[in-house]
Amino acid sequence: MDKLRTIAGSIASSGRRISGILVAQPANAAGEASAQPAEPEAAPTNAPADPKAAEPNAGGEGKKRKEHAQTSKERREYARKRIMVRNQERKQEEEEKQPGDRPERTEPRLPKRKVALMLGFCGTDYQGMQVNPNARTIEGELFKAMCAAGAVSADNSTDQSKVNLQRAARTDKGVHAAGQVVSLKMIIEDPEIVQKINAHLPDQIRVWGYTRVMRSFNSKTMCDSRVYEYLLPTYVFMPPSEECARIADTVDFAERSLPETSDEELREKRAFRASPELLQYVRDAFGVYKGTHDFRNFTVTKGCTANNSKRFIHHFSVSDPMVIQGSEWLSLKVKGQSFMLHQIRKMVGLIILMARSNVPLKLIDILFGSARVNVPKAPGLGLLLEAPMFDGYNRRTSLQKEGTNGQVSFEPYRKEIDAFRQKYIYDNIVNTEVSERVFDEWVKHTEVYPEQYRYINKDCVIPESTIVVPGVSQPRPGGTAGNQSADSDSEVDNDDN
Repeated sequence: MDKLRTIAGSIASSGRRISGILVAQPANAAGEASAQPAEPEAAPTNAPADPKAAEPNAGGEGKKRKEHAQTSKERREYARKRIMVRNQERKQEEEEKQPGDRPERTEPRLPKRKVALMLGFCGTDYQGMQVNPNARTIEGELFKAMCAAGAVSADNSTDQSKVNLQRAARTDKGVHAAGQVVSLKMIIEDPEIVQKINAHLPDQIRVWGYTRVMRSFNSKTMCDSRVYEYLLPTYVFMPPSEECARIADTVDFAERSLPETSDEELREKRAFRASPELLQYVRDAFGVYKGTHDFRNFTVTKGCTANNSKRFIHHFSVSDPMVIQGSEWLSLKVKGQSFMLHQIRKMVGLIILMARSNVPLKLIDILFGSARVNVPKAPGLGLLLEAPMFDGYNRRTSLQKEGTNGQVSFEPYRKEIDAFRQKYIYDNIVNTEVSERVFDEWVKHTEVYPEQYRYINKDCVIPESTIVVPGVSQPRPGGTAGNQSADSDSEVDNDDN
């Protein structure tokens, strides 16, 4: 307060006020100068007629008024001091409040930097990537860990939109990722921030690292393409089961149920090995997807039109067979600019059913842009996001001054990613299939309830009964009614497989 009195005294002693002209007053008894506004003198009733008589004395009152008239600079200086005094008073009043009357910052304010955060995860037991209320998601676990590690401040911990968190690709329930990128504004002052984030994450979610990026970077919109891998056992290509066909032909739809797989059938499936002719058929079939096509039949019905269903596929490759725990598996890899909801799983599901009956490949071309039918959706268990690609952004940053923005690439973490993928993704897929027979159950389901897949025939003719009509309900397994596509309640969205 002493400081405020000093400032206020200096203003008062100047003898000036913005609202009027002040004149210097003689010192009072205390020796203090008095500054009061000059009162205009009342005109005397007997004022002389001579105008000169009414003029102030050249050496008296008029001279004082002229000496003390404020200049523009003085008025600005006075206003500046008044503002400073008010600010000081407000600040002191705030400091004098009780601690409980104002929020206290429990941590220093640290700068946030725009980064591309690279991570991988096993999606088993998670309801997908994107945060969802009352659901266990990868994004929810990641954000909690970042807040606990100090990568996100307490002020921003209640809403991830405050740090502009955006993912390069969404993943569906149970889908995995060896490489995923999220962009956000993150506190990176701590050189061990990655290790601290991982310490708060479960083992099946790992952060590989981060790189500084330009402020306009958005991991979804700046992603050029995405690479997905799908792992599946080759026994899914075996010819249809006679028992399942019998159930489909003789039992009412509402009364059907899946038959149990005997131990002998299970051993036969695990011992199955794909022939060179079958492998060539599968490779040729997935090759048909290459290029730009209308994939309206490979996503959900709602929200999908000819205007938003075209996608470009760079390539779709099939690996050589590999034997894992006694069963033969194939690795499928597809690279595309973007993918619609469930698109990859439906692309795989169609080829599986076509290969089982050796259907001509021209059926795929017929389904591009044809009447809407329900394409089977392969299990999510075998799907994983290999990596989102940022080739265009990386070319731009390579032309910038070194040290400004880094390349968004997984190559520095390749060794850790490969080890994680083998332990937490590949092994998980194989062990889950062995224990739960996910692919076996899926194949039997398509055989016991084949009505909606009758278009998969050697004549490549689409029966009218298999055409999906919006708003028309059809029987579904269990005797319930609903749209033929089980996905029809969902919206079309990019990169959610």
